[in-house]
Amino acid sequence: MTDRIEIIDTNLTIGHWPFRCFPAYEPDDLLEKLRSHNVTQAWTGSFEGLFHRDLSGVNRRLVEFCRRHAPDRLIPFGSINPTLPNWEDDFRQCHQELGMRGIRLHPNYHRYSLEEPFVESLFERSSKAGFIVQIVMSMEDERTQSTLMPVPHVDWRPLVKLVKTLPELRIVLLNAFRAMPVATVTELIGSGQVFTDIAMLEGLGGLTDLFGKISSERIVFGSHYPLFYYESSVLKLRESELGEQQTRSISHLNARQLFSDLRRSS
Repeated sequence: MTDRIEIIDTNLTIGHWPFRCFPAYEPDDLLEKLRSHNVTQAWTGSFEGLFHRDLSGVNRRLVEFCRRHAPDRLIPFGSINPTLPNWEDDFRQCHQELGMRGIRLHPNYHRYSLEEPFVESLFERSSKAGFIVQIVMSMEDERTQSTLMPVPHVDWRPLVKLVKTLPELRIVLLNAFRAMPVATVTELIGSGQVFTDIAMLEGLGGLTDLFGKISSERIVFGSHYPLFYYESSVLKLRESELGEQQTRSISHLNARQLFSDLRRSS
């Protein structure tokens, strides 16, 4: 059933990862991988956004890459680091100059807590701009991290209070299930317009277990490619005991609706 089902991937990243080389680095290889899995849209961030201070340049290069190679398929999500003194300018650039539809945050790599006052300011700006805010809870399993750069998972708990105050804000948690157990996700998902991808959902039947705790309308497909094998997330759909409509909702319908609602409100 999932062999040729349409996929909208909410969790793709391009560029260089300093700790590993990827098999699909060239643009043509990347696009062929997406086509082979019937990915019609991929929300795309940049690895440079985790490590560079010049995020204006990072975000411009990301947009140029997406527009040059697949403007209808690759949807750029800009990197914002609210600990930098010019983060408001980077946000304005993403929104007004580059025409992005959302941003991607890495609180653990940028070394801030979600309790910081500037996080609330960033969320308020995002809500007014109609942005989708993606929060990357983890990049790697802690057991595979370089000993030169161990990075903790993001503490999700401050989000519950924050999202309750911003009912229009749309948040997508990426790679959440190393940072938070499935058993705790109900509280956060129920606090506002919060969605989660499936990239770090582990175990046989993990998706079925998650579906038993939250609505399938709050779950979106995410591959975390190229750090993860693309087939890993596809197999999670295939092995799960979900009906056809539930599978379609997770594979593409929820993300499409989220993006469509965003376009109408902005």
